[in-house]
Amino acid sequence: MILPIWSARSHQGGWSAEIIQCLGLALPLALTQVAQAATNFVDTAMLGMLGSSQLAAGGLGSMLFMFLWILGINVVGAINPLIAAAYGAGRSQAIAPLVEQGVWLAFFLSLPITGILLHPAPFLQHLGQEPQLIQQVVPYLQSIAWGYFPALLFAVQRNFVSALSQPRSVLMIMVVAVGVNAIANYGLMFGRWGLPALGIAGVGWASTITYWSMAIALTIYVLAQPAFQPYQLFTSLYRFRLQLFKQIVALGLPMGALALFEAGLFTAATVLAAQLGVTVLAAHQIALQTVALTFMVPLGISYATTVRVGQYWGQRNLMAARRAGYVGLGLGAGFMSLMAIALLLIPRSIISLYLDIGNPENQAVVQQAIALLAVGGMFQLVDGIQVIAGGALKGLQDTKVPMMMAGTAYWGVGLPVSYFVAFRWGWGGVGLWLGLASGLAIAALCLTGRFHHQITQHIVNQKKVLREKNLDHLV
Repeated sequence: MILPIWSARSHQGGWSAEIIQCLGLALPLALTQVAQAATNFVDTAMLGMLGSSQLAAGGLGSMLFMFLWILGINVVGAINPLIAAAYGAGRSQAIAPLVEQGVWLAFFLSLPITGILLHPAPFLQHLGQEPQLIQQVVPYLQSIAWGYFPALLFAVQRNFVSALSQPRSVLMIMVVAVGVNAIANYGLMFGRWGLPALGIAGVGWASTITYWSMAIALTIYVLAQPAFQPYQLFTSLYRFRLQLFKQIVALGLPMGALALFEAGLFTAATVLAAQLGVTVLAAHQIALQTVALTFMVPLGISYATTVRVGQYWGQRNLMAARRAGYVGLGLGAGFMSLMAIALLLIPRSIISLYLDIGNPENQAVVQQAIALLAVGGMFQLVDGIQVIAGGALKGLQDTKVPMMMAGTAYWGVGLPVSYFVAFRWGWGGVGLWLGLASGLAIAALCLTGRFHHQITQHIVNQKKVLREKNLDHLV
């Protein structure tokens, strides 16, 4: 049997040890998310070199691809808490089948979605896009379509190494991928180094090449790394295990739905911001890009919390699982509080990264962005708490009720309040963001309360069972 790194002795250090372990796991995971965001930023910046129309088309295509990508990686992400629990319990023989069924799930998800990306015109027409824009978007989507499966394959293996608390390899691959993507973009966009000049399609092909490179590199690493060889990954990939597959899907579909609910909320907010005028939309984009970047840190903490709680859940060490969840929430709240203070104290310095704040023509946008960043402080804090609470619940393999809670908070509270305050009360962009903050605050309250209730109830039940068996000393 392969013993888990955190056996019964490893959590005796208490809160301080848990903080150190969580930070050690969260940091590379957060930096990986930052690298992913950097890749998207490079794509957008280089699309601008082709002209404004190509930038608009590429932005629309990228938004559609990322929407489908978010769905896929969250569904296959169900293997993460399952692997963490198996690892914590020392059930090493259960890990390879989970990874292999994750690959099967990535394959099945890729079939319809790749089909949509290869034939996107009807879908874009249904969304009411102009024919000229569709004509420009189609080459991009058709080229990046072939990168969807390797993107999910990379995600499956990333969940495997992260669940075993070894995410640094993913970070290194992701950092290299940023450079590979930029070089491939330049070569395929403009026909450098003997490559064909493909324009906007070149950006899609560059992403496909990058995704395949990432998937292959991580596969080679996983197979070659001595620490992973005892798990004998992919030796029975040919076997489709229906019951295990169903278990992953049952856990993963609510995770995917929850991610789409949140992504859809911000997409809808951007549409509403556009109806408030160019000034509000520009300020909204500045504020949203800023909070999206700082959000990468609590997102990394959320992933780490899922792993830590999941490993203790597998050990049935529920007291340590509760502590791991609270540590993640505390770290996320602390970091986001610092970011909130920064948004309040130095908004002009932040805005200057996007605009020339000395230009009189930009003053209306600058003032609006300052107001949105002030609201963004509260927005940041509750957003960080709700994503980490969701991560803790994933560690407990609790996804259906959290999906309904968060979905109701986002769409039943956040969006209606945004619309009412922004348009009926006339508060404009500030009202829009106050509504978003209210929805995220409700989600944070519900998900944190759900974690506290669930883990406390499990602890009570465990104590009851042990008491009946005269094993109270094991609690």
